[in-house]
Amino acid sequence: MKKFINKEIVQAILIADSNAKNFRPFSETESVALLPMVNEPMLDYALEALNRSGVMEVFIFSSLHYENVKGFINESLASASCWAIGMTVHVIGGEGCRCFGDAMRELDSKGLIRENFILLDANCVTNADLKSILGQHKKTVAYDKGAVATLIFKQANIHVRTGSEVMIAMDIQNKRLHHYQELSMDSKEINFEIPLEVFTHNSEIALLNLINPEIAIGSPSMLSLFSDNFDFETRADFIRGILINEEILDSRIYISLLSRQHYARKVSNWLSYQIVSNDIINRWTYPLVPDMGIKCLTQQYVFLKNNIYRSATANLVKVGLRENVVIGNKSAVGLGSHLDCSVIGRNVLIGQNCRLHYVFIFDNVIVEDNCVLEFCIIGSGSKIGSNCELKNVLVDYNCVIPKNTKLMKSQVFSSLPKDGRDEMTRKISEKAYVIDDGAEVADDEDERNHPASPKMGKLTTILVDSDYSCSSDESESRGCSPILDDANGFLSEVIDSLTRGLQEKSNPEYLKLEINSSRYAYNMSLREVNFNVVKAIFNLPPIKESSRNISVALNTVFDQLKPIITHYITTDDAMMDCLKALEDIFEENEFVRSRMSQVVHYLYDKDFITEDIILAWYEQLDNDQHKILKQTLQKFIEWLEQSSDGDNEETD
Repeated sequence: MKKFINKEIVQAILIADSNAKNFRPFSETESVALLPMVNEPMLDYALEALNRSGVMEVFIFSSLHYENVKGFINESLASASCWAIGMTVHVIGGEGCRCFGDAMRELDSKGLIRENFILLDANCVTNADLKSILGQHKKTVAYDKGAVATLIFKQANIHVRTGSEVMIAMDIQNKRLHHYQELSMDSKEINFEIPLEVFTHNSEIALLNLINPEIAIGSPSMLSLFSDNFDFETRADFIRGILINEEILDSRIYISLLSRQHYARKVSNWLSYQIVSNDIINRWTYPLVPDMGIKCLTQQYVFLKNNIYRSATANLVKVGLRENVVIGNKSAVGLGSHLDCSVIGRNVLIGQNCRLHYVFIFDNVIVEDNCVLEFCIIGSGSKIGSNCELKNVLVDYNCVIPKNTKLMKSQVFSSLPKDGRDEMTRKISEKAYVIDDGAEVADDEDERNHPASPKMGKLTTILVDSDYSCSSDESESRGCSPILDDANGFLSEVIDSLTRGLQEKSNPEYLKLEINSSRYAYNMSLREVNFNVVKAIFNLPPIKESSRNISVALNTVFDQLKPIITHYITTDDAMMDCLKALEDIFEENEFVRSRMSQVVHYLYDKDFITEDIILAWYEQLDNDQHKILKQTLQKFIEWLEQSSDGDNEETD
């Protein structure tokens, strides 16, 4: 008789919709798990982490927005998300579930969990290998049948409290938990009350200050403990209940501490949202970083220095990107705007001369000209009028904020809230109802007994082993990144290619291939290529660094690179692009500036540009903006016109 060996299925439970009150106004219409984190839903990070850890079956429990989550999973499966490879995902709902404990009891009643399992919050971001910790838990269970859970913690080096910090006492020898205390957000504890027997009954105890990402490995008996103890409403209730009644319940909890290279943190409020977003951008969560793709195999961003992530389809012209900035697909940022430590979603339009610092903008948002936004969340479909100033403001989905509006520490709803807060609400437009932070009161006694959820703010701590490393104070002293947009990235690569080609006397055909490769990498249009190839040529060392005769410098370059310029500058439009590039060269290159008339004359003599295009370009130059350039070209233009008149007379 053949014996069949059944392969153990690695299962996981994801808890969605936790900490919903901390994410108002967005959590009132959508699951917290689906809020975008660096332009990807938080749920995707959790599912990708599980998939990378070898999980085969996932149960997502959602009580507040079951249909919301179910629809998202179905769409993701239909679009073949990466995490769906080799992993089955089920969405389970429980209308009567009001807390974590109820969710665990509901899962126990369904009998879906058969073996040891991974328990994760859908708002958690981690790159840890959870399967290896699951293996450690199985070894623990082998010698202690009463091991119900292994809790996973990360060493805390951050001095900012976000509500996820805990202090524990554990036995160093076997990693068994003996004391657990959550640290408050609004104070710094100096004294801790730890039962004396913790020290008298154990040979060696360690006291640790940790971050609780709310990840655990559970034994099947863990779920039944929730069913048997209805006073277990939260994870903390479960932990304290086990510690107090270890002998009665015959259950014990163990600890696993993540190593330095592993990242884990739960997003439980807007401050932790800001910190985790910053960590992702700073690549502490690698490989869960923007340019690697969270749920798809195609590259979504070009990764540039100073942690600038730019979609190839984004449109930016002369924009200041300081550091830690993500620009989503098909978004545009206007002339003179400056962005710092911000995430811009897809199809977002930001006007001219805007200033954004720690701003997280969801998809399909419009921010008009001259706006100043700091520490803000802007929901999808919203519109911010021109000359607005928003600081520490949460803007709901589909809001319309009128121009010249100034708001500070407020929530903006698209419609009048339906929970009895109309008395504290002021209307500023048909789709903007404002509740100031100072006006909002707690909904119930439980909320009134707890401190308010922390808001976003300056991240001023610089840490060696930090969950984040960006310092606003440091960033303010830095200059802007020299790479301002895709065009400049493309320009830099073309300059490198042509400089190397000039030095090595490379075949121009090879240089064309390199330029075309860079063109597709940066998604440049043909006119942008024409413009930047000309700029690159005039940035080559023989011209840029020359102090000799301009004609000699031009001959040095064009004798070898003539096939390049003739390949790209062929049509009237291309010739106009060439002359437009000279406008920038005039501003940037002092050597060329005083000799611009000779440069244009040289291009004309070599038949790179025609007389008609030169005259048309000259007429388009603004009399004020290009006053000096027009004066420099005036004698050459007069000569061209006289030459043209002479040719016409001879023809007559």
